[in-house]
Amino acid sequence: MPPARAAAKEPTRSASGRGGFGGWPVEALDFFEELEVENTRAFWVAHKDLYEAKVLAPMVALLSELAPEFGEGRVFRPYRDVRFSRDKSPYKTNIYADARSGGYVALSADGLMAAGGRYVLDGAQLQRFRLAVDAARSGAKLAAIVAGLEQRGYLIGGEELKRVPPPHPADHPRGRLLRHKRLIYSKRWEVGPWIATPEAGERVAQVWRDGRDLNAWLANHLDG
Repeated sequence: MPPARAAAKEPTRSASGRGGFGGWPVEALDFFEELEVENTRAFWVAHKDLYEAKVLAPMVALLSELAPEFGEGRVFRPYRDVRFSRDKSPYKTNIYADARSGGYVALSADGLMAAGGRYVLDGAQLQRFRLAVDAARSGAKLAAIVAGLEQRGYLIGGEELKRVPPPHPADHPRGRLLRHKRLIYSKRWEVGPWIATPEAGERVAQVWRDGRDLNAWLANHLDG
């Protein structure tokens, strides 16, 4: 067993000492590794209690602990929508959740990821986004926010167009941002001993704090 997994077997306590979020135990990581190999209803039914106790319960505890600062959270269903997919595996090989503030968190066998921003922009929001990026004042502010996040090691996602969309010129000073159809910042960590401790929650909270300016900009300019 890798050292990180062995360390995750050690009992943990929450930072508050009151039985709150204490990280994810090694059984959570093992569950997802095994699910990747045997993604079947029979496996799920046989391991549902383990999933609820070792995977789901810590995620619910994390969201509860962060709710006073970031708002209520929700955990997404573990079932895949296979109607239009060639891959008919019925279950997701990760658990993910979001918070009202715009934060996002996901755990898989590979590690932990925390993120924020806007994953989906409808047509009206995308139009408002491009107008705000084009405008000198609001566009420059967003560019500075994004640059600051990148300097702190965050990945910026959502740049999906190959060209700057019309009517904006191809050499627009914020052409990169105009090519975005959504705007996400994220940070990912590989499995380590910390994942079985309250530090996992502290990392998620710091990512969500670092994204406050971006989320505020998006809320100000996208939400009519």
